[in-house]
Amino acid sequence: MTPTPSRPTHALHCHPATPPGLPLDVSVSAGWTAESLQLVYAIAGNIAALRVPAPTRPGPADGLWQHTCLEAFVSAKGEAAYREFNFSPSGQWAAYRFDGERVRDITTAPALPAPAMQLAVAPTLLTLDVHLPLAALPSSVPHLELALCAVIEELDGRLSYWALQHPCERPDFHHPAARSLRLALPQN
Repeated sequence: MTPTPSRPTHALHCHPATPPGLPLDVSVSAGWTAESLQLVYAIAGNIAALRVPAPTRPGPADGLWQHTCLEAFVSAKGEAAYREFNFSPSGQWAAYRFDGERVRDITTAPALPAPAMQLAVAPTLLTLDVHLPLAALPSSVPHLELALCAVIEELDGRLSYWALQHPCERPDFHHPAARSLRLALPQN
């Protein structure tokens, strides 16, 4: 993947109902390339103490959120419909369409295009560089609303839920208020 200019970095916050057992810093930078929305997720801490899915054949898979998984929920500004994207460090991914909060769109719309992902793991830093094709995103308005999130699993099976903001008492990445980051679509 081509290096891109630095992008604003957004800290993710752990939901208070799911505190991690380890000290972690989780963040995401977000911005545009010519053909994609680039999201660079970073988890800083003792990476060896996390349960990170092993690399496997890249491709679509369900249930990724049950283990360490990095996520994005994207809607056109002011729209109830949204898309959910799950990115596993294993190389697997998922893309879903929703008509409203947790109302899955089961039409025969074509599958959303695959993201390009690149994982880097060091003892104290895991990064996942995701390029989500523009064709995977809503394009009917000039601005998108995003919820950037992470589910992090520790070796003991403990799950913690991280997001830009948590609007509910329990972790809920689907809640419309969680889509708090506004990004203008690139101009052609």
